[in-house]
Amino acid sequence: VQLQASGGGLVQAGGSLRLSCEVSGRPFSSYIMAWFRQAPGKEREFVAAVRWTGTATKYADSVKGRFTISKDNFKNTLYLQMDSLKSEDTAVYYCTAKPEDGMRPIATNINDFIYWGQGTLVTVSS
Repeated sequence: VQLQASGGGLVQAGGSLRLSCEVSGRPFSSYIMAWFRQAPGKEREFVAAVRWTGTATKYADSVKGRFTISKDNFKNTLYLQMDSLKSEDTAVYYCTAKPEDGMRPIATNINDFIYWGQGTLVTVSS
């Protein structure tokens, strides 16, 4: 299984970017995919998650209302639409997958996520 993230870049504050994560192979029979991010000098933190089967999503409070996670099951691709970007959104963004655990709402403990992409850098200039 490979996760390939792309779409990062340099954008001005207030702008938008869309990240993509192509999934090669099927991580698990049923799974949850998510985006985490890691800013310089900080720990990796949860951003957003979605159930691959179904529509349930979860967001970090810091991005709620600005970011939208979505998926294309046929293309095996995960997306993160990021609007109204702020300088504090600057980070390397990682896509990741874990087995479906039935938790509601979606549990976001980083240690439960098994497969990780290589990360894509998002830089927001103020």
